[in-house]
This record gives sequence, C-alpha cells and structure tokens, in this order.
Amino acid sequence: MKAYVFPGQGAQFVGMGKDLYDGNSDCRAMFERANEILGFSITDLMFAGTPEDLKQTHVTQPAVFLHSVVMAKYLGQEFKPDMVGGHSLGEFSALVAAGAMTFEDGLRLVSARARAMQRCCEATPSTMAAIVKLSDEQVEQICAGITDELVVAANYNNPGQVVVSGTMKGVAAACERAKEMGGKGIPLAVGGAFHSPLMEPARVELAEAIEHTAFVNPCCPIYQNVTGEPVTDAATIKRNLVSQLTSPVRWTATMKNMLRDGATEFIEVGPGKALQGMVKKVNPDINAHAAIEG
Repeated sequence: MKAYVFPGQGAQFVGMGKDLYDGNSDCRAMFERANEILGFSITDLMFAGTPEDLKQTHVTQPAVFLHSVVMAKYLGQEFKPDMVGGHSLGEFSALVAAGAMTFEDGLRLVSARARAMQRCCEATPSTMAAIVKLSDEQVEQICAGITDELVVAANYNNPGQVVVSGTMKGVAAACERAKEMGGKGIPLAVGGAFHSPLMEPARVELAEAIEHTAFVNPCCPIYQNVTGEPVTDAATIKRNLVSQLTSPVRWTATMKNMLRDGATEFIEVGPGKALQGMVKKVNPDINAHAAIEG
C-alpha cells in the first residue's frame, strides 16, 4: 500500500518548483493562479529569491504548499494514494491532493494561516528547538518541570527527536536540562513557537476561515497531526484542522499507524527529503523515496 506524505515548513529551497513550471503547462497554470490569489509573485521568490526571502512565514508556507500540490498534479494518474499525511503545514497539501478541498481554497487557508502565525510570532518573542537522544517521555518530563516559562513538546518527529516550542527562556531552559540528562538541544531557525499555546490567537483566526471553507470526504484516509489516526469524514477533518495550530504534531504516531494499517511504500511529495529520513528512523527497511527523483 502506498502512503503519500507531504513536508512542512523548513523544506523550502531557492529554485523549488522551477522544473515543474518550465516543463508542464498545467503546472505552470497552477503557479500563475497562485500568484493571482496571493497578490504577489510567489514564483519569483521561489525560483530566484534568496534563502532569507523564503524564510518569511508568509512566503514559506504557501511556497511549500504550492510546490507539493503542483507536484501531485504533475504525477497525474500515477498519484494513487491508499493513505496520505502531512507534517504540520503539509497536512493542507495532503488534503488538497486527496481531494478534500480545492487547490484555491487550500492556498487561501495556508496564506491566512501563515499571516496569522506571523502576527503571533511578532507579538511574543518565541522559538523552537529539537531535542535529540531522549525519549518522548523524558522530553515531556523536562517541559513539565519548567514552570516559570512556557515550553511544550510540539513535534514528535521520530523516536529520539522531539521538537519543543515556547518562549525564548523556556526553550533555552529545556535545552539545558536535556543536556544534563544526556540529550542535546538544537535551536531551530524559526520565528515563533509553532504548535504551542502561544499560537492561540492564530488558531481562533484560522478556525473562522476553516469553518467557511468547503470540505468533502477525501479519496483515501488522511492521518491527521492531532491524533496520528486515519480520518475520512470531512466534518472531523475540519475539527482536527482547527486544533492543529496549538496541538503537537504526532508524526511518529502517524508513521507507525500507517505501517500498522498496511503501508509498504512511503512517497514524499514536495521539497526536501526530511520525511523519508523520519520514516527510516521508525522502520529502516521500509521503501521510502521522493515522488520525483533528482
């Protein structure tokens, strides 16, 4: 069974998607439509911008989403998922690729999500860090033990890697305690505390946009971030999507549950190779590869 997985923020790179734009008229039309919807030329930033341009949340998220869904379109009849999932932002790409909402609606939601998250980042200085070489339970223990600052487990990426999210001091304290316990904290180059309570204003703002967006049942189960479990009901998908911004990304559970449910091949659709590496941490023998090699 084929599991198609879609990357999130951090997978971007300058030049992403240009081959698809240059080589396929249907793909080019999607890129140009995105420029119209967003009100600026995201293709210029994707194809010839700077790494700093692409690090801006309001650019990064639509860019990664766009690359992913255009790639799924390019695959055409070859895109035959038995299940799909996406890491954080990638969940929106997965939903569009699986037919749960239109490309245009998905892009509008992603753009609204990015702008709302950016406002939260500007309101409260905050950050994230990857904690490695410790168990999930140890990281949760570290976060629970820091009571004077906010820090929570935000991304359960794979066994031995949990990303924490919170205030600057909270994340720094978590990294220090991880070191004391034999682990390591790696600060991430992000502008805010994603998937933490600090994103509550963005969650409220995005919830209204999601409620006014048409969803239908996807062509296959989508394994959503908030539970890691498969969902096919459009109303449930919407509820989970509203919760996603302030809830942890349960990616380890997602991969394990896909394997439990019969996945034999993981195909990463979009920029980067991060999700392939995460799958290999769960099962080193699984067939995991990019949708388009090269």
